[in-house]
Amino acid sequence: MATTAPQSTSEQLAVDTIRTLAMDAVQHAGNGHPGMPMGMAPVGYLLFSEVMKHNPKDPHWADRDRFVLSAGHGSMLLYACLHLSGYPDMTLEEIRHFRTWGSRTPGHPEVHHTAGVEVTTGPLGQGVANAVGLALAERFLREKFGEEVQSHHTYGICSDGDLMEGVSAEAASLAGHLGLGNLIFFYDHNHISIDGRTSLAFDTEDVNKRFDAYGWHTQDVDDANDLDALRAAVKAAQEETGRPSLIRVRSTIGFPSPNKGGTPGAHGAALGEDEVRATKEVLGWDPDQHFVVPEGVYEQFSAVERGAAAQAEWEERFQAWRAADSERAQVWDLAWAGKPLPGLDAALPSFDPAQKSSLATRAASHTTIQAIAPFLPTQVGGSADLNESVKTGIEADGPYSREQATRNVYWGIREHAMGAAVNGMALHGGIVKPLGATFLQFADYMRPAIRLSALMNIGSLWVYSHDSIALGEDGPTHQPVEHIAALRAIPNLTVIRPSDANETAEAWRVAVELVEGPTVLILSRQNLPVLDRSKYGPAKGLDKGAYVLAEAEGAAATIVGTGSEVSVALAAAELLAEDGVTARVVAMPSWELFEAQDQAYRDSVLPPGQPKVSVEAGIHMGWERWVDASVSVDRFGASAAGEVMLTEYGITAEAVAAKVKTLL
Repeated sequence: MATTAPQSTSEQLAVDTIRTLAMDAVQHAGNGHPGMPMGMAPVGYLLFSEVMKHNPKDPHWADRDRFVLSAGHGSMLLYACLHLSGYPDMTLEEIRHFRTWGSRTPGHPEVHHTAGVEVTTGPLGQGVANAVGLALAERFLREKFGEEVQSHHTYGICSDGDLMEGVSAEAASLAGHLGLGNLIFFYDHNHISIDGRTSLAFDTEDVNKRFDAYGWHTQDVDDANDLDALRAAVKAAQEETGRPSLIRVRSTIGFPSPNKGGTPGAHGAALGEDEVRATKEVLGWDPDQHFVVPEGVYEQFSAVERGAAAQAEWEERFQAWRAADSERAQVWDLAWAGKPLPGLDAALPSFDPAQKSSLATRAASHTTIQAIAPFLPTQVGGSADLNESVKTGIEADGPYSREQATRNVYWGIREHAMGAAVNGMALHGGIVKPLGATFLQFADYMRPAIRLSALMNIGSLWVYSHDSIALGEDGPTHQPVEHIAALRAIPNLTVIRPSDANETAEAWRVAVELVEGPTVLILSRQNLPVLDRSKYGPAKGLDKGAYVLAEAEGAAATIVGTGSEVSVALAAAELLAEDGVTARVVAMPSWELFEAQDQAYRDSVLPPGQPKVSVEAGIHMGWERWVDASVSVDRFGASAAGEVMLTEYGITAEAVAAKVKTLL
């Protein structure tokens, strides 16, 4: 067991206060993870009291250093550091209520819930990739606006478990490739996981050599309690501006618990009353006192005074910068407010069916992106090695690289890391609607990040093309079937599947200007008819989620379509008309936007009591909420041309018309 003590009595008392607060909070809650906060207490103390540039009185200061606790199960380390360094909302009473209803101290850190928490963490590995996104954002904003207003580091703590997860490997590889010298991680190398010692699954790998190969700067600190060694490692990492840094810290989980320290017993459960008493006796504390902050610890730990001074110095620079460049300052203000520059709506392209009768919505999206890019000067993102297919690249910019930070990130085939890093960019601030793009099928590879974007309710934008079996010959491995339904199942996520080129342009407007949380745009590979909007309902109806596209006087039924199947619905209505059956057609690009409308509007679009049929080239699950019957794809695809697939799978006007007739 590591035994080196901090170098002064006041420092040791501050570090040990983190440990005792963690022990007491977990014991009082009856569950939690005390071991990691106890073992890594010196790192937490050093970061929050000395290293990081942050102001507890203003947790949202734009140029603060960011901290990511990727090992989110060790949340009491963060809560104790927030309390002791001076964050006013993190009171001792909140720590007493750790893991209880309504407290600011939930089991894992939650952004927007607890001041000072930058990222919601807990699913291991995600925080590492979030931190890469934070660092990407900082570097982009620094190059765009200048070091005088944006220049800070992202720090993090990760665990053995984080570095076993594939997403952290994806993210670390990208960070090394891009040379993100503003990113510094402490690796809590304690050799313990829930099941036992990490030698059960993780003992042949030299993590530092792996990160060396990724292009990181790596260091070792042999004892987590050696503050001088930690200081030297941080200084060396800060001086390494061309590479991200990993500092492997040998810690003892649960230090200095005499019976459970260094064992799995300190990982995921309260130590027990007897062990808490024994540990306090080892520290020289009164075992009968709980939630104690000894005299002098607040003064030793506080970041309030130095944080206020750092922010005041920045404010002075910022005001001088603003006065010297009011035009760039306006861009800054809108970017940090999460808004595009004025004029985006007017810049949206309009697609004339007389000039172009059909166009894939992915191609219409590309045209739209070029048109609105000047109004989104801080939108950063790209695709997972599919730029030519999903068409999200901004032609005016080159690639984000070691040499330049642009709006086009080439994520490589790293869908999960892409998703988590996009979330990090959204959380940083100043990056408006960062995006990640791939084929819809591969949304599965990044689903944890999509879910977290919705959980955090942040402005991540997900763009997915090749949206159905109609993508054709690549076959069932690449043909999404259940994916649209699976995305719609995520709370707080707005899913939009536009039906033609003009609706695609509107989808971009809605995603950027109307929706505050994360948005999914689902686009076609194949060409779709460009609808004559002088004949059909205007595409601006998309902002209500669903609208009457083709009205029919005395309609006996309603056909509802999304995406590429809207044109199928229109064709079905024409077939029915030939047989004397009138049917209205509704375009429903977004269930979520439609659900947000009042009941009167919803009834005007989907009249109660009238037979309704949906058509969508995916599973029918969920459509029973809106319609009486569905034409759908409820099995996996096959390898054939897209038009053959749609015919063989019954996504046809004839099948829709027949389904309507069965209801009538």
